[in-house]
Amino acid sequence: MELIIFLIIGALAGFAAGLFGVGGGTIIVPLLFIVFTQMGYSPDNIMHLALGTSLATIIVTSISSLMAHNKKGAVMWPVFKNLAPGLAIGCFLGAGIAGQVSGLYLQLIVGVFLLWVAYKMFFGGKKQVANPATNSSSADDANTQLPSKPRQLAAGGVIGIASAIFGIGGGSLTVPYLTRYGVVMQKAVGTSAACGLPIAIAGALGLFFGMQQRIDVPNTIGFVHIYAFLGISIMSFFTAKLGAKVAHILSPQLLKKCFALLLTVVGCYFLYKGLV
Repeated sequence: MELIIFLIIGALAGFAAGLFGVGGGTIIVPLLFIVFTQMGYSPDNIMHLALGTSLATIIVTSISSLMAHNKKGAVMWPVFKNLAPGLAIGCFLGAGIAGQVSGLYLQLIVGVFLLWVAYKMFFGGKKQVANPATNSSSADDANTQLPSKPRQLAAGGVIGIASAIFGIGGGSLTVPYLTRYGVVMQKAVGTSAACGLPIAIAGALGLFFGMQQRIDVPNTIGFVHIYAFLGISIMSFFTAKLGAKVAHILSPQLLKKCFALLLTVVGCYFLYKGLV
């Protein structure tokens, strides 16, 4: 029964990863929090387990989502190369910090963070410049509006630290960051999917090395639940490709609003659980 639940979570997370470029963590973390709570795990370990397992599974979902978006030409590789070093270093450091923060504080931090990002997605960002021939922004047009390489590197570091602490793969920050500078939503999602890979690898390693405690939970390695990792990874690898296809069907504005709505729901859930 547990494996079936994890397969269902993987299906939902993979679809979200492909659709929104968020690595799936926005879905995985709250659902694993609920499942681990019902399984009777210690409240002190539940949030850390959800974050650690989420980061591990994002390695798989990011690869699948990246492949699908790259086929559509939606990955801005020059931007990825500028962001990736900062993402990896920041995520490694942020994961070490997350391993030392209490589960209750993590819930509240994640909740506030997601609501803030949702607000910025609803009301912030510059007008996206579309290419009349393709109805999407070209990579060159988007690059001319983005900050300099050093500033992109620094932004990557900030996104990496936040991503590890929140266990969400970076899309919840990378997508708003790119759309803020005029990148069309589909290209922001595709590039975010690529950015999820270095974030997940560095975050998983950082969370492992940053652990200051041993947890007494069966079927785990560090803060990664093995059965959850396998079930979610297997299913999400396939559904991420489906989500990526849907992302290129929807209009950029509709996709942006759906993304913000998702963040609002999840953010409210974490605040509710942290305060009640």
